[in-house]
Amino acid sequence: MTSKKRIFVWCLVLAFLAISLPLRADEASLKPFVLAYRGAGTIDAKLGEVKAAVEREGFHVVGEYVPFKGVHIIVVTSDALRNNAANSKFGAYGAIQRISLTEKGKDLQIAYTNPLYMVKAYRMKDSLADTAEKLAKALGRQETFGSKNGLKADKLLTYHYMMLMPYFTDQVELAKYKSQEEAIQVVTANLAAGKGGTVKVYRVDLPGKMESVFGVGIKAGDGSDEAVMKTVDFGELKQTAHLPYELIVSNGTVYMLHGKFRIAVDFPDLTMGTFMKISGAPGAIETALKQVAGEK
Repeated sequence: MTSKKRIFVWCLVLAFLAISLPLRADEASLKPFVLAYRGAGTIDAKLGEVKAAVEREGFHVVGEYVPFKGVHIIVVTSDALRNNAANSKFGAYGAIQRISLTEKGKDLQIAYTNPLYMVKAYRMKDSLADTAEKLAKALGRQETFGSKNGLKADKLLTYHYMMLMPYFTDQVELAKYKSQEEAIQVVTANLAAGKGGTVKVYRVDLPGKMESVFGVGIKAGDGSDEAVMKTVDFGELKQTAHLPYELIVSNGTVYMLHGKFRIAVDFPDLTMGTFMKISGAPGAIETALKQVAGEK
């Protein structure tokens, strides 16, 4: 065999291997949500079953939320999620996973946030592969969705919607207090009072760290959960596990993710035209959460 033929054969072998070998986790395209179930059923019939299934796999239900008719969201955490969050800067955003039950016509869809996607988007330390496996075992895993082609891990680590749009690291500081305890007390009281048209969905504290995450339902205004979702969640598979929004209290300071990041990272395929239809939402969300944070 001539040297040219030998090189050609090796090129064919290498090309075959590149196609046939599975992608490593850090090379694969990731999508924000996982479809667990799609078929006959109702929220009332499946809700207890879903909660029992995740609890058997070591998750703890920390909150439930009904943002509008036909949707029920369950928020869970676990020791693994909380410990991973404690080891990451602003990790509290990733201390939970959201599960959605959405009625669409006569069918029911059950979906959840993809831990493998979130861990990259929120720049967390560990892979959460075990968490992904446990959620799949508890609920099922038919397919990932929320983006046609998905995003590579390195793209997610530095994700922003487009030029001049915020990154994960562009945290919005809402209020600052002398202590973590004072900040927690203010946020808790304002959520109980429904400031800014909000409701408390959950609170999770991180171990060994002065950092907590609050899930906040937004029920009024341009940034309301219903207004945003009715505009952006138009696909066949529903992305209602996007909700609820969150804020974190870290060392006495209250932060939130900018709406232009938080919405975009869960809906990365949104066109600019659709984004412009909710142009008032990011500012309205920030206004509502500032009232929760007790901005003076």
